[in-house]
Amino acid sequence: MSRRPSFLVVYSAIATTILGAFVVTEAVSGPERTAFEEIDVKRINIREDDGTLRMTISNTARFPGLIIRGQEHPHPNRTTAGMLFFNDEGTENGGLIFGGARKADGSVEGYGHLSFDQFEQDQVVALNQIEEGGERTAGLTISDRPDQSIEVATTRLQGLTGDARTAELARLRAEGAFGNQRAYFGKDAERASKMELRDAQGRTRLRLHVAADGQASIQFLDEAGRVTRTVTPES
Repeated sequence: MSRRPSFLVVYSAIATTILGAFVVTEAVSGPERTAFEEIDVKRINIREDDGTLRMTISNTARFPGLIIRGQEHPHPNRTTAGMLFFNDEGTENGGLIFGGARKADGSVEGYGHLSFDQFEQDQVVALNQIEEGGERTAGLTISDRPDQSIEVATTRLQGLTGDARTAELARLRAEGAFGNQRAYFGKDAERASKMELRDAQGRTRLRLHVAADGQASIQFLDEAGRVTRTVTPES
């Protein structure tokens, strides 16, 4: 004598069929995609399949510190919103930051900065725009950085505050732990356009300068920063 299947058996068969259809559909259609017309967030992290961080877009409050091989360290002076790039190992590799506001006295402060870093070091190419106290500068800088990881310097600064931190920063700069700027092209606060080429110690040795009134010159400088020769259209 045949028996009718119980409710649980029927339910199990239906559920198994639906799950199987879902798995097949997912395998055929690939990863799920969701479209938004508008989304408000405070931070977005872009990661590889293994979890390695490759890019962050963040507001000021949630902006990360200095991240080296996935480990985050406090940043000495960065309080901004923007975007950071990270290399294949999860180490900071450059970024885009920006900001600006009108102060209580009516003056304006603003900035924009796009940079790319040497491996496990600070920026070597940077595009900057700064407006502060009625003065405006903008330019491209090229820098040298030491071979050692910037983690060497950040480790020495950990736990230091106030005068102790300031003194250690001075020692690190004197040792060349942060490298030096080698070239600059842009405009200065006096509305002059200029190009400066510097030696390995960051000292300007050659300057091409066009003042706001159109006066042009080429200057050669010694190690102490003194102009040793000036070439003008009239000379």
